[in-house]
Amino acid sequence: MRHGASEAYLDGTLFPLVDGHGDPPLSGEGKQQAALVAARLAAAGIDAIYVSNLRRTAETAAPLAQLLGLDLRVEPDLREVYLGDWEGGLFRKMVAEGHPISLRMSAEERWDVIPGAEPAEALAGRVRGAIERLAAAHPGQRVAAFTHGGVIGQAIALASASRPFAFLGAENTSISRVVVTSERWIVRGFNDTAHLD
Repeated sequence: MRHGASEAYLDGTLFPLVDGHGDPPLSGEGKQQAALVAARLAAAGIDAIYVSNLRRTAETAAPLAQLLGLDLRVEPDLREVYLGDWEGGLFRKMVAEGHPISLRMSAEERWDVIPGAEPAEALAGRVRGAIERLAAAHPGQRVAAFTHGGVIGQAIALASASRPFAFLGAENTSISRVVVTSERWIVRGFNDTAHLD
């Protein structure tokens, strides 16, 4: 699941950083989305809940954890792609303004066009490692991972062998499903937002 909507970036006021990553809290809308996704997933047979080390994922997962009586487990490698010089909320501004680097990033499907941002190979390796660790720790079980749009896009791209940015744009609290076996990853769904309708 992608986290709920976070607070808006205010020009000139950077978000607090955790390990260099922007860490805004959920907005009021994001909290409502978290309650809706929790209600939808309450009967899904979830055995474990993982979050990144950024608070918007923990805030989104908390209502589900409370319903199920499960603890939140932190997997730091589920954190969002590192945006280098554009961390702290600047990425939102630069994309909204159509900055030339953001246009080049989209055209080349590479985050590391942004100065100091995470290289594609590093992101792919980090996401693959995180998902493989979760699958190995929970064989035959259903795991809910609350994460970020860039990570979801990368995970689905890995599972489908698609272009790097083919699956960007997951909506807040959308559900994407991947089955992980010892032979392959299988995409079972992407960007399901029925709980928000």
